Amino acid sequence: MEYTHEKYIEMIDEALKVYLGSVSDGQDVVLDAMKYSAEGGGKRIRPVLTLEFCRVCGGDVQRAIPFACAVEMIHTYSLIHDDLPCMDNDDMRRGKPSCHKAFGEEYALLAGDGLLTLAFETLSKAEDIKVDTFKEALFTLSNLAGINGMVGGQVLDLKAEKSKPTLSALQTIDRLKTGALIKAACTLGCLASEKYDGQKIAAASVYAENIGLAFQIVDDILDVTSDTATLGKPVGSDDKNEKITYVKLMGIEKSQETVDELTKEAVNALGVFDGDTSFLEKLAYKLALRKK
Repeated sequence: MEYTHEKYIEMIDEALKVYLGSVSDGQDVVLDAMKYSAEGGGKRIRPVLTLEFCRVCGGDVQRAIPFACAVEMIHTYSLIHDDLPCMDNDDMRRGKPSCHKAFGEEYALLAGDGLLTLAFETLSKAEDIKVDTFKEALFTLSNLAGINGMVGGQVLDLKAEKSKPTLSALQTIDRLKTGALIKAACTLGCLASEKYDGQKIAAASVYAENIGLAFQIVDDILDVTSDTATLGKPVGSDDKNEKITYVKLMGIEKSQETVDELTKEAVNALGVFDGDTSFLEKLAYKLALRKK
């Protein structure tokens, strides 16, 4: 079967509905909030990467679906919490009201909690995975989504508000806040294949770290150059929250040059894989050129 981005999204969306449908009755409001956010579209970049890295390692893509959905649930929970008034206080997400605007802050908070914990339940449903591989996947996802990864990056980001972090400090924040979960997504894809080695895991990490940082820089550029209708979320949030960005530190032109350099480094890392990597190469360039 030929796997396209659209086919991967279709597979992920179908699986998410199944996993979200397994939640117990009697939790209607929170479940509705979870579905509202998790089934609300988006680029599905992280789970797509999980599935594709499984394929380029020579694995069966179907085996990676629970891993991919677990990653997407954690990403969605982070967006719900990120939009809350105590964080970025954004009213729009993916072209519609943020979860807390649609369901209230208390249910949005619980919906995020629900997705985070459901992610690990979903991870446990992976079939025919060796115990050692599963343990490595569990450690990878919890470590890179937690205080040593995404959550830690959010903490550093909050501390950096209304201050003037250096370029190096900003890169550290974004390698954790944005890059860590992308790294988890790529690594889990390799693990799900059970045809990986240390060299492939390292290459997947390099690819992830570079596109993750490039992704965040493009976000900073679009926050200045785009509009709410195109992005599906408010623009100007960085200025509103007095955040230091790559655009403020380097300007738009130098920021775009950095995106191009990071993208090339990501693509160059793919040479160790025996499988066709054209999908991953095209995806890296597509993300660098995205307008939303």
